Amino acid sequence: MLDKTLSYVRDILTCNCFGFLKKRNPRKVTPTIYNSNLSHELLLDTDFDDEDSFFNDEIINNTSGDDEEEQSRPKRSEEILVFRVENGMICRQFPVKETHKIDRTEDENGNKAVNEYVREYKIGSGSYGKVVSIVFSILSLKENSFPDPLSMNVWQALYRSSIDGKHYAIKAFHKSHLLKLRVAPSETAMTDVLREVFIMKMLQHPNIVNLIEVIDDPESDNFYMVLEYVEDKWVCDGSGRACSLGEETARRYLRDIVSGLMYLHAHNIVHGDIKPDNLLITRHGTVKIGDFSVSQAFEDDNDMLRRSPGTPVFTAPECILDITYSGKAADTWAVGVTLYCMVLGDYPFLGDTLQDTYDRIVNTLIVLPNDLNPRLKNLIEGLLCKDPRQRMTLADVAADSWVIGKDGPIPEYFCWCKRKNSEKEDNDESTQDASLTYTD
Repeated sequence: MLDKTLSYVRDILTCNCFGFLKKRNPRKVTPTIYNSNLSHELLLDTDFDDEDSFFNDEIINNTSGDDEEEQSRPKRSEEILVFRVENGMICRQFPVKETHKIDRTEDENGNKAVNEYVREYKIGSGSYGKVVSIVFSILSLKENSFPDPLSMNVWQALYRSSIDGKHYAIKAFHKSHLLKLRVAPSETAMTDVLREVFIMKMLQHPNIVNLIEVIDDPESDNFYMVLEYVEDKWVCDGSGRACSLGEETARRYLRDIVSGLMYLHAHNIVHGDIKPDNLLITRHGTVKIGDFSVSQAFEDDNDMLRRSPGTPVFTAPECILDITYSGKAADTWAVGVTLYCMVLGDYPFLGDTLQDTYDRIVNTLIVLPNDLNPRLKNLIEGLLCKDPRQRMTLADVAADSWVIGKDGPIPEYFCWCKRKNSEKEDNDESTQDASLTYTD
């Protein structure tokens, strides 16, 4: 699958649709949103992407080419990820299993199976149906312009392995539908899925959902991601403190979120959609970050991105106002909104419409209850600072007195990259010492 995937990504990167460039007004103003009377469900749950066409007044075709512009443009996530795969830049001790044959069966009791995995029940739906729905709402496009989102059958279900007896969550896709669904002039939904697979194949951390296996039969239209199964997640229903987690639980969860997100950023990955829905909780109370469908890779510490992150109410002000923004700072803002939700059981900037929500994010100052722990209050205010240059960083959060609490500093994770580099340095030193000893 890997060779075919690399070839597919290269084909995408060289196709003519990448000649479309944006021409945007550089003035910092709140954007005009078409059909902005979207439901709260869409404001809270939709992977919302305004790249290239959704909110831009004008798109110009530059397929004639400009060599200087081509050389100066930053590399796309797909190019960065292909380079990392080809150069073995993977932070995993053992690679993700790849299977190229799909055997779909059903027993006499109606239990369906994919290879060794026996399906038990559906546990969720994918984001691409929601993306199509919101595109229809925003642009008032004719339904036949895109495949029917209901027919895409992007779903997630709980399976049990007949080999090891463990539970796994499997995300299933129809490749033909993903290839037809254009989420931007330069991307199909398949591009997003492949990028998600690439990213998850490179990373492994105790606070990140682990990708176990990729099942992709060239002869089949089906494509599966086998993920570790995480039992629970906390849902913010917006009812206020009645649905909040309490300060101690929020602190414990925040420490896990910061640990996982610092690992991502250290490996030049921006998550792009941090929110309670994407934070899963194990039976032992450990938080794991999931859903990398809008995540982006960057290089050389240059995390300036153009593609706005997923969910409106968790979007940072600079993503609304600026042409480009710091992906790490935007992730950190989303951590602040998430912490607010965990502590207060509500959303800080949720408006009645999309336009209203964006206006509040940009212009409304955060107001916190007087009875809130002063140290916690300072932390939330620091995370929800409108100016990304003044906003707390994740390193600041990790060193914060409220976060440290009685548990001490967040433990540093000695990842596989560091272990490999440490072993290499030790081997180099040993070789050098042996050479010196021999010379003497």
